[in-house]
Amino acid sequence: MILDLHTHSIKSDDGRAKVENYCQWIRSKEMPIDGFVLTEHRQHDFESDYSSLAAKHGLVILKGSEVETEYGHVLVFGVTESLTQAFDFSSINLSLESVIETCEAHGAVAVPCHPGRPRVGMFAHTEELGVPNGVKIVEIFNGGSRDNEDQIAIDNAENLGYQGIGGSDSHIVSHIGRCGTAFTNDINEMADLVSALQAGEFKAINFKH
Repeated sequence: MILDLHTHSIKSDDGRAKVENYCQWIRSKEMPIDGFVLTEHRQHDFESDYSSLAAKHGLVILKGSEVETEYGHVLVFGVTESLTQAFDFSSINLSLESVIETCEAHGAVAVPCHPGRPRVGMFAHTEELGVPNGVKIVEIFNGGSRDNEDQIAIDNAENLGYQGIGGSDSHIVSHIGRCGTAFTNDINEMADLVSALQAGEFKAINFKH
């Protein structure tokens, strides 16, 4: 089962895609993904209910978040009300180690995304700040990566013993599904995704090439 773990809708300040249009695009283009996770910037969207859209199109639609730390941007899977009260999702200068530790305490998983990217990627900061504690997974394939950003992520992840996920980082409809993550077991809800990530039962896929 393949999910795109990094997407943005019009709920994000820079997103221009409606969730229904993502679904229509995936089906019309016969894309090889079974669903996607909406990771809106600096927030968690508790309000939107996409269950009818998911059923209509035969797709899994889950919701995570993307937060900002001194090491760059981080995807969070398994967000709960109590987790959003444990740290300020709207902050642009969270502590990565604190985010990872807090997420784990709340049964969630934190994954630094596009870590090979300048400024907003983790590996742009490790020389100055050191390698952070607690990281287990990073995004090694990102649909918006340029030049050698993915290769930087892959090389550093390999050197540091991290596992890798893939996500499109789509902000417009036609970019969804550029990268994904394959899972051994079916993922039907966020608890399934969190369990699979914690168990390490996944593999990043790059559809760009």
